[in-house]
Amino acid sequence: MVKNINMEQASLVNTSEVRNLIYSIRNQQVMLDSDLATLYQVETKVLNQTVRRNLSRFPDEFRFQLSKSEYEILRSQIVTSKTENEIDPRGGRRYSPYVFTEQGIAMLSAVLKSDIAIAVSIRIMESFVEMRKYMASTSLLHERLNAIEVRQTSYQKETEERFEKVFDYIAAHEESEQKVFFDGQIYDAFSLIVSLITKADSKLVLIDNYVDVDTLNLLSKKKEGVATTIYTLDNKMLSKADVNKFNAQYPFLNIKYTKKFHDRFLIVDDKYGYHIGASIKDAGKKCFGINLIQDTDMIRDILQRLDLKIKV
Repeated sequence: MVKNINMEQASLVNTSEVRNLIYSIRNQQVMLDSDLATLYQVETKVLNQTVRRNLSRFPDEFRFQLSKSEYEILRSQIVTSKTENEIDPRGGRRYSPYVFTEQGIAMLSAVLKSDIAIAVSIRIMESFVEMRKYMASTSLLHERLNAIEVRQTSYQKETEERFEKVFDYIAAHEESEQKVFFDGQIYDAFSLIVSLITKADSKLVLIDNYVDVDTLNLLSKKKEGVATTIYTLDNKMLSKADVNKFNAQYPFLNIKYTKKFHDRFLIVDDKYGYHIGASIKDAGKKCFGINLIQDTDMIRDILQRLDLKIKV
């Protein structure tokens, strides 16, 4: 039965309050029959009876009944802001409620046949329009946030990659600081020299006046295919047989004789130069130091003294 209500009361229906009565179910924006009945100032059973008398006007896309699970989920959402009696003054319903889509609500104003229904329906339609605008703006905001997150993720990845390169560079240049080994630190000195030898990708030049089989043992740690040249004194400490045996397994080693140098140097790939304070065969037996040559011109000068044409 329709309650007595004037048009002024109907115009007081607030669209913001109506928006709070719009729920998302089955990916559709809908309103409960009981909430609509309250807005239209009719009893819920009267509203549904009117719909049943005009059932052909209300296909499933206009109106459908909630399943038990859907109703329980909806009730749990509503209870957060309302008491149980506010949801249903009788303390419960005998059946799951019906919900109306926007099209179904528009049809209600036609079947209820009252000025009040028309006025209230206009407010409800306005609320649906505002809800769509809000959802559209929220969707756009999410898209923008997702785009920002993608850019941040990409930037973070690029930053991590740059840091990784820096860390790799630092790790590859840990020997840039001066290294001093005291007598007895044979293994530590051996390990450092091996790390310098294995750094070469194509070429090694060792300048050392006193080389022997122990020197070859260190050079055997080089990468496969790295060409190695030793400049040393002709002091017979290393025989041709030793060199041939080495080349049979670790090619290619070439021995050249020179008296131009007193100190020991190791040049890696014509790019990295190291000044070594003792013959590498004696590394760690006495106190000595290894220094990275920072000046590339100095590396060029050393190699030119050996009559080598190089690009540094």
